[in-house]
Amino acid sequence: MTRSPATPLPPPKARRRLREAAALTQTQLATRVHVTRATIRAWESGRTAPRGRKREAYARLLKTLAEEDAARRTRSTPPPEPAPTPEPKPALEPVSGPASDTASDTVSGPVSGPEKGSEPEPGSGSEPGPEPAPEHPALTPAQAFDALYEFSAPALVRQAYLLTGRRELARESVERAFQTAWERWPEVARDRDPVGWVRATAYEFALSPWQRFRPRHRQPEPPPADPGDRTLLNALLRLRPQHRRTLVLYDGVGLDLPETAAETEASTPAAANRLLHARETVAGRLPALADPRVLHQRLTELASAERLWAAKPTGVRKGGERRTRFRTRAAIAFTVALIGATALTVRTAPTHYEPAVSPGVAVRGVPPRVAPGSLSEAERELRQKLRDRLQDGPERLEPRLE
Repeated sequence: MTRSPATPLPPPKARRRLREAAALTQTQLATRVHVTRATIRAWESGRTAPRGRKREAYARLLKTLAEEDAARRTRSTPPPEPAPTPEPKPALEPVSGPASDTASDTVSGPVSGPEKGSEPEPGSGSEPGPEPAPEHPALTPAQAFDALYEFSAPALVRQAYLLTGRRELARESVERAFQTAWERWPEVARDRDPVGWVRATAYEFALSPWQRFRPRHRQPEPPPADPGDRTLLNALLRLRPQHRRTLVLYDGVGLDLPETAAETEASTPAAANRLLHARETVAGRLPALADPRVLHQRLTELASAERLWAAKPTGVRKGGERRTRFRTRAAIAFTVALIGATALTVRTAPTHYEPAVSPGVAVRGVPPRVAPGSLSEAERELRQKLRDRLQDGPERLEPRLE
């Protein structure tokens, strides 16, 4: 299953080159597209791709930067100087003597035979020229994917093994990367470096921190048989993931420093520092590998010594399609279940609140309430005395003049 093509974009390396040519930082470009700096960094490395309106806005901005870059180059290029008019060469006259006829025929005489572009006359006896070679038929998307897989999959599996030290994880990482490429094949097929696109995806999957929680990758695998290869692999695995990836790309794959920085989503100075630190660490454990050429040779030998294999392209492509169909059906089933649960809740939920009536409970230990009884003779006398008493209180004192 392939997705419909979206707005075309330049390759990730060209996107970064256009931004740097316009003297824009990733933060400034992210502000103009209304995204974050991390999103721009992922777009320029090829790890992710923009979609929807953000893709259209990003494409328009890159087109504007490309036009400005072309205009700057046109202004900076000096106008071409007019070509000097060739002076007419003097005609070679035939030399007198016995050889005059031969010299005249070979130097200044007309060349016998049909001219370029002229067809031989019938019956002249001249053989026709070779027919143009037939054009190769256009490849289908499946054939192009299979050709890309057969060309680059074995090398990518060996590179992933240098990153992880696990044979099964290296093979699975490359297969997952190619399955992702097949899902987004219209974009990958137009990319200037499809192998780099797949390599970046495979490296991201291989170095993902979630791999350590998988039960199948917790058990250690048997190390290489050669002691030197085992020591080199242990030295690589002791490096930090970003340093290890930079070292494999630069000294193993052979990328230059800007390409390594773009693929690792780092600036060029940061990639250079990572590379120097990784080389120093490996040289500290293996002094014989201080020379970069020797290190490159040893990395190649280590990756080639292991018996690594890659699945068939047809199986990888069909496996990706099965996974995509499973995910699509699972998403549809989950959506239907969520809609059904929501409809059932709305249908059966009460429309108003009804307070619950608690059941009656007998309360014990409270003394019973006693009603007042009749008054005694003393109480009656006291009540009559209170009623007969003056309620006005004492007389009020008034000031008088004497």
